Amino acid sequence: MKKNAAAALGALALLGFLGAVAVSGAAPISFHGNQSGETAQPLITPSHPAGTTLRNIDGGAAFYAQFTNPLPGTEDYFPVGVWFESALEKDYVAKDAAAGLNVYVVLTPDSDLELVRNSHMYAIPTFPAARASGFALGDEVDMWAGGGDAIWTGRYPGEGPICEPEQAKCGHTVQRRLKAEAPPGVMKYANYGKGVTFWLGDDQARTFINDYQDVASADNYWFTDPNICAISEGGALNGHLRDLTEEECRLAANYGWTVERVRELAGKDSPVWAFVEVGHPFEDAPSARTITGPQIRAAVWSSLIHGARGIVYFNHSFGGTCVTQHVLRDCPGDARPAVTAVNRQIKELAPVLNAPFLDGAVTGTGPVDHATKLHDGKLYILSAANKHTGGQAEFHTSCGGSSAVVIDENRTLSVTDGKFTDTFADGNAVHLYRIEGGGSCGF
Repeated sequence: MKKNAAAALGALALLGFLGAVAVSGAAPISFHGNQSGETAQPLITPSHPAGTTLRNIDGGAAFYAQFTNPLPGTEDYFPVGVWFESALEKDYVAKDAAAGLNVYVVLTPDSDLELVRNSHMYAIPTFPAARASGFALGDEVDMWAGGGDAIWTGRYPGEGPICEPEQAKCGHTVQRRLKAEAPPGVMKYANYGKGVTFWLGDDQARTFINDYQDVASADNYWFTDPNICAISEGGALNGHLRDLTEEECRLAANYGWTVERVRELAGKDSPVWAFVEVGHPFEDAPSARTITGPQIRAAVWSSLIHGARGIVYFNHSFGGTCVTQHVLRDCPGDARPAVTAVNRQIKELAPVLNAPFLDGAVTGTGPVDHATKLHDGKLYILSAANKHTGGQAEFHTSCGGSSAVVIDENRTLSVTDGKFTDTFADGNAVHLYRIEGGGSCGF
């Protein structure tokens, strides 16, 4: 969440690629090539070119099925959640579903989980519930309790001393205690913040990411946070040498960086979800702002390209023109239309997102990050700008093919000698391709 929602944090707690082929960027992180924990083997079938590697998604396609009352494990399901909502009235739940949401990640304790399940949605609350598909641990514990094993007083931000002694760090103690409260067999989830992504050493951060939950996420709000460009925060992208410029900082590709950071820390067979804000998550300040529709879409796709296995929208605005806890229900503007549109794409492409990566099959030059997927005999290239100004990019696939269908754009590009080019208008540009015609990678 955000720095000046500390009081809300206490109340909330009380309420209970390198996933891509040739992902480019300036982040000084050493990413291991197979973050799913499974050993990637070169393909030896003659239908795939030498040098390509089929790599499973993090956790594998059947990951969720191991838990009690699980999220769906079918290829057409991809988790798209909203953070800390209420589910009390059928009309509101229907409105959430109509926007393409399918899971509530943290719910008010008076929410009706029977209504949630009858609406074909799922819930991950902070309290035990028979109809829940998970259990959420403390939110941003890495920030408000720190990386340490001191005694936890049981208090949350705004309620008095959190750790004992007062200046000690007890975040690991908090998560251990909350983990012990989870019902047996359910999927445990936790979201972290700037401690894991910016401030803590890797050993402390890895403990948070690896030891307490089955699915983790981290929330860095690159488009709206008034402090994130500082050397001590977003400066992580350049080794904490200097503040980021606005062009370096307010960039959709940085949401992908956050996903990569958590995946690199995980180093095991577990999914990482992504957090994207949809409103104005900080009180008004000179550099605080409201995210736009194009920025929402670009942030989501950057996260997916970098291997996120779920999306969670932060749905609260503490400033701007629509102060509310229910942005997607209450606020006019382009947030809800943008979220609805990108969620529709995610639903339609869920089988592709849940399919393996085909590493080594595509190289790209120019200001883009991209991931290559192989599904149902088709090669998909998911790409997004990684520079503020965008620019022209060239893709070369060793799989061949004669054309690249640009999904949802009503255009097709010619592929010649395995190459095609496209233009990315700005830092929010996203293009999704399906390669057709005579390729050698099974299509």
